[in-house]
Amino acid sequence: MTTADQTPGCVLCRARDGEDGADRLLVHTTELSFVMMNLFPYSGGHVMVAPRRHVGSLGGATLEELGEMMALARRLEEVFREVYHPDGINLGMNLGRPAGAGVADHIHLHLVPRWTGDTSFMTVVAGTRVIPEEPAQACLRLRPYFAR
Repeated sequence: MTTADQTPGCVLCRARDGEDGADRLLVHTTELSFVMMNLFPYSGGHVMVAPRRHVGSLGGATLEELGEMMALARRLEEVFREVYHPDGINLGMNLGRPAGAGVADHIHLHLVPRWTGDTSFMTVVAGTRVIPEEPAQACLRLRPYFAR
């Protein structure tokens, strides 16, 4: 099973631009950033927050872009608590392929709802993912919380 998109170009930019139906995973857009579902989630609700501009490093991003990404992360914390009622939330970035970045040339922040006793260990131990909700369905579930 692959966890990286094999289509040429940037999967994040394709989603941002609505190419190839990738926008079906687009949750919310702002002036400088956007939120999209992770196509290969670790749990239901796993999203990524990225700058709209294609930028490959934190140093290449503006302070405004980084600030808006964090503001969206803060909003997602509230949304996750209301929608998914998680016991915790993982938040992080993988910068560069050796660090685990599936999309190495467009920075993005992962937010992953987590529950005590969840099955995310299955990916590491058994190479199997157990996801209770498809990313497209999670996207439809989260979008209304940004429309208010």
